[in-house]
Amino acid sequence: MSERNIRIESIDRQAVEDQEVEIVERKGIGHPDSICDGIAESVAGALAREYLDRIGEVLHFNTDETQLVAGEAAPAFGGGEVVDPIYLLIVGRATKHYEGRTIPAETIALRAAREYLQENVPQLTVGEDIVVDVKLGEGSGDLQEVFGEDEVSVPMANDTSFGVGHAPLTETEEIVLEAERRLNGEYAAENPALGPDVKIMGKREGEEIDVTVAAAMVDEYIPNLDGYIEAVESVREFVDGVAREHTDRAVNVHVNTADDYEEGSIYLTVTGTSAEQGDDGSVGRGNRANGLITPNRSMSMEATSGKNPVNHIGKIYNLLSTEIAEEVVGEVDGIRDLRVRLLSQIGRPIDQPHVADVHVVTDDGVAVSDVEADVEAIVDRELADVTEITRSVIEGELSTF
Repeated sequence: MSERNIRIESIDRQAVEDQEVEIVERKGIGHPDSICDGIAESVAGALAREYLDRIGEVLHFNTDETQLVAGEAAPAFGGGEVVDPIYLLIVGRATKHYEGRTIPAETIALRAAREYLQENVPQLTVGEDIVVDVKLGEGSGDLQEVFGEDEVSVPMANDTSFGVGHAPLTETEEIVLEAERRLNGEYAAENPALGPDVKIMGKREGEEIDVTVAAAMVDEYIPNLDGYIEAVESVREFVDGVAREHTDRAVNVHVNTADDYEEGSIYLTVTGTSAEQGDDGSVGRGNRANGLITPNRSMSMEATSGKNPVNHIGKIYNLLSTEIAEEVVGEVDGIRDLRVRLLSQIGRPIDQPHVADVHVVTDDGVAVSDVEADVEAIVDRELADVTEITRSVIEGELSTF
């Protein structure tokens, strides 16, 4: 046991890759829950940077309670209309007054939200298709921690909480994560008929992987039913190609399985998100800090997006445990599966967790004792550098969902 209370032992299960059934999900950037995550985190980053610019240190804030109320739309081939706009409320707390200075926190939040939506859900016209509101209660000045431009100290944990990370990704996890990112990246850039609300569910049963895609299509770029069917098949072929880059297992890709062409019931949208038609959203209900929802693995229920990156364990330890897991697997041979759990205790320095609990599944012929020292050294090193997580989050270098 180290000075940082790092514990390493064999995991209490098979490696996920070796289990008979695996389930993996990712909600794409245009999903209502992900819209809330993205805006909450965008606002959090904007507030942190503004505090640094104006005050020289990050003051107390949290925006992790952001909510979305779905609207109503009337999609039609060639272009329909939004009938009742989406309503999004940025909720949280922010320091607005500090040592005689005023910080326009709500104005900063509205600007960040508008910029995020324009970049990530471009079919949504802010102020028409979506109404963005903000209610930030006053933060407590004495709760702020030191993360300044000239000096960085290790803050005290704001809560008794935990974070969980794991590595390496399984083939199914890689397929689900990569497929959504590439659909909303290179594919969407060439195929504007695909909206950003892409949800992907992966199921591996033995040696066969089924990938189910729910892809919101944008009506403006779909002239008729034949055009819609072509767009759906194009998405299926693309995802099939991505999947085959990551596995030699049998893969079946299904897209928009609820469609009924005879009844004319299809996943057609005006704005590219189901938020326009009855699908509400909330921060923390979707992807975990590594971008996936993984019921085969331990997960924290904390919302990572929108939390203060200086001392909020619900953010820092989820991101840090994921980074530690990836670093260990990248540097230490002989590890098939690894889980990192970091537990804080309120008031303790965040680089001194109450426990850092590392569980490993080793390759055949490799004992936990063979890798224990190397794993402990990496965990210790990453904990000592915990404030680098804060800097990376503020600069927008780490994804929280």
